[in-house]
Amino acid sequence: MTERDTHRAIEAVFRIEQAKLIAGLTRIVRDVGLAEELAQDSLIVALNHWPESGVPRNPGAWLMQTAKRRAIDYFRRNKMAARKLDELGYDLREIESTAPDLDTPLDDDVGDDLLKLIFTSCHPVLSPEARVALTLRLLGGLTTDEIARAFLSAEPTIAQRIVRAKKSLAEAGMPFEVPRAEERAGRMASVLEVLYLIFNEGYSATAGDDWTRPQLCEEAMRLGRILAGLAPDDAEVHGLVALMEIQASRLRARTGANGEPVLLLEQNRALWDQMLIRRGLAALDRAENLVGAGPYVLQAAIAACHARARKANETDWRRIAALYDMLAAMTPSPVIELNRAVAHSMAFGPASGLAILDAVADDPALRGYHLLPSVRGDFLVKLGRLAEARLEFERAAGLTRNERERILLLDRAAACQPAA
Repeated sequence: MTERDTHRAIEAVFRIEQAKLIAGLTRIVRDVGLAEELAQDSLIVALNHWPESGVPRNPGAWLMQTAKRRAIDYFRRNKMAARKLDELGYDLREIESTAPDLDTPLDDDVGDDLLKLIFTSCHPVLSPEARVALTLRLLGGLTTDEIARAFLSAEPTIAQRIVRAKKSLAEAGMPFEVPRAEERAGRMASVLEVLYLIFNEGYSATAGDDWTRPQLCEEAMRLGRILAGLAPDDAEVHGLVALMEIQASRLRARTGANGEPVLLLEQNRALWDQMLIRRGLAALDRAENLVGAGPYVLQAAIAACHARARKANETDWRRIAALYDMLAAMTPSPVIELNRAVAHSMAFGPASGLAILDAVADDPALRGYHLLPSVRGDFLVKLGRLAEARLEFERAAGLTRNERERILLLDRAAACQPAA
């Protein structure tokens, strides 16, 4: 193996083990920023040593032991940090005594630490943008540059966001723990919201030249699967995993040969990933057999209706409309009403959908939301009101920040022009 190949292997190992390392180190040092620095230090040591010695049999345990040694050196050098260690009730000898056996896989006792890290990085004290950036950095293993490119932000902006997030957690004195039962539901909702926000940005990019960013979908699904393993009795966790798996099954079909968007009813369903569909349906079945099913389980059930239809015209739109009615009753929102309008349009005709849509058209939450005029334009086309539809598609094109979507909407507007 060449040195370059070894470096690639080290980076791959580190990406896999990074979240476990940071979680275990945060439990010891009670500072997520310091834990990340120590984990990065262990990577540098590995890059220096492994090309000569080879990748160890249990690289995660090797990295953890190295990081703990760095932690000991840090506390010995830094008197203020040593006082902090005393306040935490730790002794340097205790840290030394907990160094892992290099023959023991890092996974053995890491479950609780990972769950704590997920709750910490998605803490409601942080803004949604900060939660997303910190989660992708600590748990997804993405670099600051990768996060910046994914969300079309400047790298310094993302870097500052992550630094501020770590500082906010430290200043707020947030305990590194899984919340108590009475607080856990609200905190879990924040965790699921962050994962779904990451997934949605990959599934339908809000801006830029690409319609989808599959890497973000993959990271959200990977983190969701980890969370499902750590919270096996939470229906909503399995519901979100089911929803993401089923939605992601369509990614290959969502773009044409030149990257242009392909809408759901026009997709080649032979391109849908059947393995992801099976996994999603299995997760949905598990969720539906647990207590506490909520909006993610309902959304997964809606996605399952599409997944089970081999052809677009076999879709059970009446069931989808009924599920959206339940979802709207459970978590009322103008965006859900917009989707409910689409379902009712398909099940009961465009006039039915238009009536639901117009009832929420003036909601401030939909002001500037390009999908409102886009969906309204679609209803108007089906009702034969082409001149009105053209204006709606043009308005939607002016609101979207995604170039692929803008072109699609302008094409739909042009198709509404009367024949010469």
